[in-house]
Amino acid sequence: KGTRMEGYADPSTAAQDAMILWEACQQKTGEHKNMLQMILCNRSHQQLWMVFQEFQNISGQDIVDAINECYDGYFQELLVAIVLCIRDKPSYFAYRLHNAIHDFGFHNKTVIRILIARSEIDLMNIRQRYKERYGKSLFHDIKHFASGHYESALLAICAGDTEDY
Repeated sequence: KGTRMEGYADPSTAAQDAMILWEACQQKTGEHKNMLQMILCNRSHQQLWMVFQEFQNISGQDIVDAINECYDGYFQELLVAIVLCIRDKPSYFAYRLHNAIHDFGFHNKTVIRILIARSEIDLMNIRQRYKERYGKSLFHDIKHFASGHYESALLAICAGDTEDY
């Protein structure tokens, strides 16, 4: 719906939201799932940073660990993706690219979608996080797993530097 509040952060609301998230993980009812979804999808990034800290204080565990323990399937993947994107979007996309290249036998649609969608936004940051996290450049991994005109097109989008060869 695109209803995320931007630029607003309130510590007292963060504490309340963290308690709601903790209860949602404990009770797992439809109502609690809706509240969890509403908080993660509508609060500003700054607000969610405070909510995640408050959640850690209340529950003694990271929000991602709590979600992984409490939910499964696509709903779990969705919630974790939201949290990881709020924390560090370039790292999240680096992780997704690495999985698409290595874990799924080069999942073309995912690689293309991320490279094209992020190419004019933060692809350079994603490339940097990829290299920091996995020790090899994104350019190197694409060159290793793709070939022909497809490889050339992906490398052109990726815009590798000479040290990436």
